[in-house]
Amino acid sequence: MARGLCIVGVNHRTAPVALRERLAFPASGLPAALAELKAVPGVQEAAIVSTCNRVEVVTGTSVPAAMVAAGVESFFVRVRELERSAFAPHLYVHHGRDAVRHLFRVAASLDSMVVGEPQILGQMKNQYVAAAAAGTSGPVLHKAFHRAFTVAKRVRTETAIASKSVSVASVAAALTGTIFETLEDKTVMLVGAGKMSQLVARHLQARGSGDIMVTTRTFDHAVALAREFGGLPVPFERLAEYLKHADIVIGSAGAVDHLVGPQLVQDVLRARKQRPMFFIDLAVPRNFDPAINDLDNVYVYDMDDLARTSADNTGEREREAARAEAIVDDEVERFGRWLAGLDVVPTIVALREKVETIRKAELEKALASLQDAAPRHRALLDALTSSIVNKILHAPLASLKREGAADDPDLAASVRRLFDLRVQERSTTNGSGESE
Repeated sequence: MARGLCIVGVNHRTAPVALRERLAFPASGLPAALAELKAVPGVQEAAIVSTCNRVEVVTGTSVPAAMVAAGVESFFVRVRELERSAFAPHLYVHHGRDAVRHLFRVAASLDSMVVGEPQILGQMKNQYVAAAAAGTSGPVLHKAFHRAFTVAKRVRTETAIASKSVSVASVAAALTGTIFETLEDKTVMLVGAGKMSQLVARHLQARGSGDIMVTTRTFDHAVALAREFGGLPVPFERLAEYLKHADIVIGSAGAVDHLVGPQLVQDVLRARKQRPMFFIDLAVPRNFDPAINDLDNVYVYDMDDLARTSADNTGEREREAARAEAIVDDEVERFGRWLAGLDVVPTIVALREKVETIRKAELEKALASLQDAAPRHRALLDALTSSIVNKILHAPLASLKREGAADDPDLAASVRRLFDLRVQERSTTNGSGESE
């Protein structure tokens, strides 16, 4: 059986977070786990992809997938001290081209909880480096992972799959860019301490926003949260006074009535010399009177607005995902041809060497019986026999290169049996570690 990929694991679709936590591997635990994996029967190469959403064992192997799956199950039982029944029903197994496609889709964030999110690629790179450092990766995983990284790059540069935010918090933060050219000199005010508003504030900080003010009904809470953000706590009763300093106002306070109305905002705008304000209302009931959206230089988005924008962006990501899948399919075909070449190239070399050895031996016998043959006659016979051999081998070698690396991966094995070839596994990397 030819060498290929086999992936055994769980992800956010097949296993609850409680199980994924128990199967997960911290970076510090990877070397020991990889050493254990290399001892699993049939596993010639191994890497572990472990994130909050998946735990996958990626192997290079030349044995049936069922044998690898059984070995990985035993590995989990041994190193994670779990009963097989606790996790086995949640496992999936991908092998051959399906495994290659799965690895490429994971790297390109097509298999993520949020399609297009970039974090997975960096995690995979780090975990492949760990496998290389542990000596458990070989030519197949080297090529597969580096090809996966190339796929991810192509998807990001050739599609717009990650250009639109889809979570409510990230959508809210991204919308500020439609109003303000930069956030560096913009002040954010949190009204209330809701989890969603805190998440929006973190997104804004990641985008380079300036100062943060925090006001809640309980001043101690405002102090604690302001300390966490490196911001300024504001007494709740002084909200109106400090509002004039805020460019972006995020509301998540529990309230029966609106906390901010049109008259207050009009007064604030005069004090701000009509500089724009952006209100993000995450509260239900709403903190900000929708009527303030009618004022010039004021922009208000509530939860329904954000949800609609998120849905639109999700639809766009899905359309771009279809283009990304086509890139994955193209790269899977390319990798398949390379993988088939692991068998084809050594077979071609072995066939040439065997026939050439026979040619030279027979030529030497013939020349020995022609002791008085002139040097030019010897050269002529050498060229003649070499030409005959090349013409005979041309068709089968061309067929091997064509069908053996694409449509008929078993052709190389048939040639080895027919010609009784002993093929040695050859290196598929050059001195720099990059694939040829």
